[in-house]
Amino acid sequence: MATTADFKNGMCLDIDGNYFFIVEFLHVKPGKGPAFVRTKLKNVKTGRVLDKTWNSGVKVNEVRIERRPYQYLYKDDMGYNFMHTETFEQVALPGESIDGVQFLKEGDICEAMVHAASETILTCEMPTSVVLEITYTEPGIKGDTATNTLKPATLETGAEIRVPLFCNIGDKVRVDTRDGSYVERIKE
Repeated sequence: MATTADFKNGMCLDIDGNYFFIVEFLHVKPGKGPAFVRTKLKNVKTGRVLDKTWNSGVKVNEVRIERRPYQYLYKDDMGYNFMHTETFEQVALPGESIDGVQFLKEGDICEAMVHAASETILTCEMPTSVVLEITYTEPGIKGDTATNTLKPATLETGAEIRVPLFCNIGDKVRVDTRDGSYVERIKE
């Protein structure tokens, strides 16, 4: 058991049988009345974010979560298959529990959040950015670097993003997996 004084970002709580991560929290001490804690909680299964206010000092059920590295192997009808990099144990996960699944390619290392007591994987997080090759886009024209105009591009994983006009087929680009935005072109 923990109290609201123990809250920190990334902490996992068990509320009515559902697991929630604390996205952000704020201790508030108004001039009149008791202190309270405002939190934003992210549901582990659905990904929905909700606001919840707690009275200061309330006891909550903390869930112990471990972060473990898993390597993506392949996708089949069971889901996305991963292998633990140290024990070589394989596990299949549904696409809904993986953040940024459209940018996942074979061999990528992801961090899985594992419930320590039951050894079940709750979610899987991609690295914040990945390098992928552009497989299709309209050809760029020399000198198209002065404006911030973007064009659609298809990546090697099948995902579509918007890239600057000077990017061509075969270029490698860094993509932010949190929002799917173009970061930079990688020069070799």
